[in-house]
Amino acid sequence: MTKRQRVLAVLHGEKPDHIPVGFSLHFPADQNAGEAGVLAHLEFFRETDADLVKIMNENLVPVQGTISGPDDWSCIAPINKETPFIKKQLDFTKNILDQYDGDGYPLGTLHGITASSIHPIEQAYGYEGSRTLLVEHLRENETPVLDAMKRIAEGMCQLAWGYREAGVDGIYYAALGGESRWFTDEEFARWIEPFDRLILSEIRKAGCDVFLHICKEQLQMERYRGYGELCDVVNWGVYEAPLSMEEGQKLFPGKVLMGGLPNRSSVMTEGSKEQLVGEAQRLIRQFGPTRFILGADCTLPTELPYERVRWLAEAARGIEL
Repeated sequence: MTKRQRVLAVLHGEKPDHIPVGFSLHFPADQNAGEAGVLAHLEFFRETDADLVKIMNENLVPVQGTISGPDDWSCIAPINKETPFIKKQLDFTKNILDQYDGDGYPLGTLHGITASSIHPIEQAYGYEGSRTLLVEHLRENETPVLDAMKRIAEGMCQLAWGYREAGVDGIYYAALGGESRWFTDEEFARWIEPFDRLILSEIRKAGCDVFLHICKEQLQMERYRGYGELCDVVNWGVYEAPLSMEEGQKLFPGKVLMGGLPNRSSVMTEGSKEQLVGEAQRLIRQFGPTRFILGADCTLPTELPYERVRWLAEAARGIEL
């Protein structure tokens, strides 16, 4: 099987020749855009030899005005495929895939409604401050904020269609908002879930497989139970939530699970080759031979040596299923 065929087999509930492997990381600031970003991606794909070809997305909803109160969210303009930051990401994706000469499964990154809604204010308020401000403004006067979030969500739907036209097979949807420290269950259901579901549904309509990614600490994973009907693969912060892989199988029955390894600690970053390979073998034997992709909770450290991912790819291909 080619790498792409291997991933598609797992997505279709079929037995692959070997368990596919998929990892990603954020590239240094001077290597995450333009030709330097293209070359950085291609080097990562070549050196790690993983099955997933995940294209990162540093083209975020930009600052469009000062937002200090709920009414200020009216500065967020409608978004389409010609909006500069969307067009830049689509051109970037196409340039990478045009130069990629491997047989991996191409996967585009799309930031979910929570992340995309804080990006226009994160520069001014920081990550913690922007998360707090979004919640405060929604609680103070939800109407103008939700109107802006709707425009953002519609833009992410446009990105999904553009990704498909650029040549990706799947979209990695990075969901935020499920942490207990920000929204109550009722607020999540009212303000976040409808937009998540809108975008996830549109990804499906565009003809892309959906890789649902859920991360951050204090996750209320039960909030995502209904998302299973809108995704093909689920990847979450096993060690952050916490929610074990076994518990995840029950929460998302019949879905492909991706993960198993901590992304920034323990054996993934500190273990010997023998320890890392041994853990990969254990996970593959426990969760294979179908509906499993070996990966990590989230993005790997930028400085992680690529050979550590290659060890995992080689280990996976050394196990007969």
